[in-house]
Formats: sequence, C-alpha cells, structure tokens
Amino acid sequence: MSEKNEKIEKSDEEWKKTLSPEAYQVLRQHGTERAFTGAYYKNKEDGTYLCAGCGEALFASGTKFDSGTGWPSFYDAAPGKVESTVDKSFGMTRVEVHCAKCGGHLGHLFPDGPQPTGQRYCINSISLKFEKK
Repeated sequence: MSEKNEKIEKSDEEWKKTLSPEAYQVLRQHGTERAFTGAYYKNKEDGTYLCAGCGEALFASGTKFDSGTGWPSFYDAAPGKVESTVDKSFGMTRVEVHCAKCGGHLGHLFPDGPQPTGQRYCINSISLKFEKK
C-alpha cells in the first residue's frame, strides 16, 4: 500500500526562484508551449517522465505515443500522481491536468487516445523532466 504524498506549497516568489521563466509561465500560470517545439514530443527513450516542478514520477515511457499534435502524449498516468479540473478558458470546455503533488499545470486530457484507456494526456514538455531507465 502506498502512502499519500505530502502536497508541496510554495509562494509565487519561491516558484520563480526555482523555475525558468518559461517553466513558471506553463507550470504556475497555466500556459502552453508551442506545438512541435518541446524537448520531449519526439523522445522515444525508455524511462520515466517527472514533474519539472517537484520531481514526482508522472508518466512511464511505455504509455507515450505519437498523437501527431506536437506535444508529448500518454494514454495513462501513474496512479494518483495526476489530478484534473475543468478548464473553461478560450471559449471551450476541456479537462486540465496537473501534478497532484505540487499543483503544476501539465496540459490537458482528451478522450481520443489509443487503447487500453482511450485517453490522451497532452502534456507540455517544459512541465516535464525525463529520467532514463
């Protein structure tokens, strides 16, 4: 049985000291990096994708697939490590996903992914760090 992780809470000033301006804009201000520009959208190495804000393990490389969208896409997340909220910005309703430990904005979840889940976690590369196996 796994223990529930402690949530990380920092002020905006603390986050600004630990994140690059670009990472802060995405992780803390719910921004989005341009499609096809992120470090991991083409990555095919074996390993684990971690939250760039707190280092929490979020996605296994085996769940990554090429969605053709220009962002890293995964059909599943590590159990209990990613949370979601409704995002009604830009005149549309989407499901926003964020790190359960630090609350960092990761991207969005769509119901158009491959089996076995049918889900597509569309994630900003800058929200992630990659740890090779």
